[in-house]
Amino acid sequence: MSVEDIAQKSCTPCRGGEPPMTREEATEHLERTPEWSLGAEGGTISRTFRFKNFKSAFDFVAKVADIAEAEGHHPDITFGWGYATIALQTHKIKGLHENDFIMAAKIDRLEA
Repeated sequence: MSVEDIAQKSCTPCRGGEPPMTREEATEHLERTPEWSLGAEGGTISRTFRFKNFKSAFDFVAKVADIAEAEGHHPDITFGWGYATIALQTHKIKGLHENDFIMAAKIDRLEA
């Protein structure tokens, strides 16, 4: 599945009770979102985006929020002058799910 293919998918509601991805599964999924990094424990992915000023970072965060609301999958976001860091994890399973990579691909499309 290509980057564009995963970006076309929609997040599915996660009801919990299923195991999070293993580090190996997450590493395979990262091939579709190569700018993202796997967290030290293997339960999150994150990426820092750079901008020319605070307003550009804020506008980007607002667009990410719109996608998050539409998908029902909400990242942790930190931003300030010239940057926005997005971290994704499926909280119900305390780890990574395909939804996290779908969101990452959709967010990547904003930057393009």
